Amino acid sequence: MKTLAHLRSPQRLLTLFATLALTIACNSSALAEVVTVGIGIQNTTTNTVTGGIVIEKLGLLDKYLPKTGKYKDIQFKLDWQNFTSGPPVTNGMIANKLQIGMMGDYPLLVNGATFQASPETRSELIAIIAYNANGAGNGLVVHKDSPYYQLSDLKGKTVSVPFGSAAHGMLLKAMEDKGWKDDFWQLSNQSPEVGTTNLQERKLDGHADFVPFAELLPYRGFARKIFDGVETKLPTFHGVVVRKDFADKYPEFVVAYLKALMDANDWLRKDPKMAAQKIEEWTKIEKEVVYMFLGPSGVHTLDPTIKPKWIEAIKYDTGVLQRMGRVKEFNADAWVNETYIKQAFKEKGLDYDKQKASYAGYEIGGTDPLCKKPIKTPREGGEVWIDGGALTAYSSTLCTLGGIKQALAHGKKIGVAFVFDKTFGIKLFADKAFYALNAKNPKKPEIVPFLLKKDAEAWAAKTGGRLADYNEVLAVAKVEG
Repeated sequence: MKTLAHLRSPQRLLTLFATLALTIACNSSALAEVVTVGIGIQNTTTNTVTGGIVIEKLGLLDKYLPKTGKYKDIQFKLDWQNFTSGPPVTNGMIANKLQIGMMGDYPLLVNGATFQASPETRSELIAIIAYNANGAGNGLVVHKDSPYYQLSDLKGKTVSVPFGSAAHGMLLKAMEDKGWKDDFWQLSNQSPEVGTTNLQERKLDGHADFVPFAELLPYRGFARKIFDGVETKLPTFHGVVVRKDFADKYPEFVVAYLKALMDANDWLRKDPKMAAQKIEEWTKIEKEVVYMFLGPSGVHTLDPTIKPKWIEAIKYDTGVLQRMGRVKEFNADAWVNETYIKQAFKEKGLDYDKQKASYAGYEIGGTDPLCKKPIKTPREGGEVWIDGGALTAYSSTLCTLGGIKQALAHGKKIGVAFVFDKTFGIKLFADKAFYALNAKNPKKPEIVPFLLKKDAEAWAAKTGGRLADYNEVLAVAKVEG
């Protein structure tokens, strides 16, 4: 028979307390409300990655999740759902399988308009992920051996684009600008995967797509870009939308998510080369393409603030879709809710209004190691990324080409090199650009890069030079260091 002294022994008491604590913990866990939050992300749409897979892989949201007050008995379960375009994200949000989603400008517009036509709830634009103020990022490519070099060459030809995407909106805007009717070309709806395959097999004359495909397909060696959204002169961006009923019920969660987005942006900017390598590992989009978009002087700028210019662009886009019978009514002003991103900035001790007023990105800089001069005008310079090695910035196109020749002379392999288009200031793959070359002074040839063949030809004619390709300009570039 057990004695009272036995029951009061220190070891026995410790066991009893441990059992009691475990029972209480299990009961509390059983009573906790589990809230599943569906977040619709686009891993292969490069300028959305800091809103999705970077937060997911680095666990950036965990430290911000609310745990006090009404949240003390709530356990948030994150359901990251990956899509290849925006429209399916909207479908998931309408079905309430997703509470947060991210997509490009035209899909965002359709998302907002669709919810405004619904009696149940609304969606709200709560932040931007990345933008290009002049429209760069969306583009149209042809096969590398195609005889077509500009959009007008595709009259009567077969062109595909993911319908409802930002790239589709780009084409509609371009068609309207040029006064072209719907029958200008044979336009069909194809996803990035299908369009890519058909272009590679030459079943299409052209394929238009959103970030990063107009750069990715040329990088992979079988396509050539002949039109960039920058020619529409209308901003393009990706943003974050949330179901209003969810945000109203869990506002602190929404703020937590936006703080994680800001951390993801900071992580990428701190070491863009390393970040590009990690993003390639996670998304299978080549690091060189990731860096082209999100690195310094990249095609897109990371900035979560909702600038008036973006809403004006959405209003213009609405008009485009209305004139083509694709959208009826949409109140863009009522759709925007800056409350959550402002609170995120406040909790991080940052000035939202100051950032909202700024269009500054981060640019290449430092001192050109070959030409021994500071990089004062980044968009006249370039970068060289040695395969498996260093990434170096240069002060001019000529010095960039010189850096390539110097590396090759030392037996190094070039992973990628970048220059900047003279007309639009956007980043180009050096080996895919067209050049205007004036080599009258062989010690200092004038070498000017362009995205479009016609622009290079026009510059060459104006300056007494000639059209040249990458190998030709590389041959005449003088190594000065």
